[in-house]
Order: sequence, then structure tokens, then C-alpha cells
Amino acid sequence: MTPFPPPLLFTEPWEYELRFPRDPRGPGIVRATLRAVLTAHGLRELVERASLLTSELTTNSVRYSGNCASVRLLWLHPVLRVSVSDADPELPEPLKPSADSVELENGRGLFILDVLADRWGGCAIGEEPFGLCGKTLWFELSWGGPPPTPVPALAA
Repeated sequence: MTPFPPPLLFTEPWEYELRFPRDPRGPGIVRATLRAVLTAHGLRELVERASLLTSELTTNSVRYSGNCASVRLLWLHPVLRVSVSDADPELPEPLKPSADSVELENGRGLFILDVLADRWGGCAIGEEPFGLCGKTLWFELSWGGPPPTPVPALAA
């Protein structure tokens, strides 16, 4: 039996990616996966903000994109970047905060990104001649604490 490699150090980079269909269960599955990944890597401090922001972006992908989407988690110590890509090339319009914006049912996602993310952005991706197009929206959260105590990895 081949032994497992040792767990990555907290400061070493890692990346996970999950594709999900245009299905209303997708954002919940993405949130559960994100929580599991961040907890396993000792980033519990980032779980709540990352979950809320990821939920906003993935829910919009399910609502407005006509195809599947993907979420990418990238850790480059001390920054976590979460990117959500889908097949809709139209970037969302930022909500201009006003007294009425609190009451709006839709359009608050980018406002929430502005408030909770350390950095965020987006861009249209791809173009002709291949016919592949879409967009990626991303946000970054910075780790503010000392490296957590390493937890042994569970054998699969």
C-alpha cells in the first residue's frame, strides 16, 4: 500500500474546482463543499463570509446563465480567491446604494461583495471564433490570524 503524502503546509498554495449544473440545488452543494474545504485547511475564520459571497455569485449563475457554471477556490497565503464562472457574458450592473436599495428583492449581490470582500472584480471571457464565452466574477478574503494548528488528514 502506497502511503499518503503529508498534508500541505498552511502557507502552501492549493486549488479546488467544482462544476455544477443549472439547478437550484447547485449553490447549496457549492456552499457545503466550500465549508468542507476551508475547514479542512484550517480557514474556519473565512467560512461565513466566503459562504455568503459564494452563495450570491452561484445563485446568480443558476438564475441568469443558460448553462452550467464552475467555482474555483484558490489559496495563495494569506489570500483566498473564489471565482465563479458561467456561460453568460453579461456582467451584472452594480447596485447604487440608496434608501430604497435595502428593500429591493434583487440586485444586492454586488453591494454585498463591496461590503464583505477585501477585493472583488469580474470580466467577460472568451469570444469568437471558438464561440466560447461567459464571465468570471471573483472575490478575495485575506487571512488575518496566525497559522492554525495542523490537523491530521483523514485517510480516504
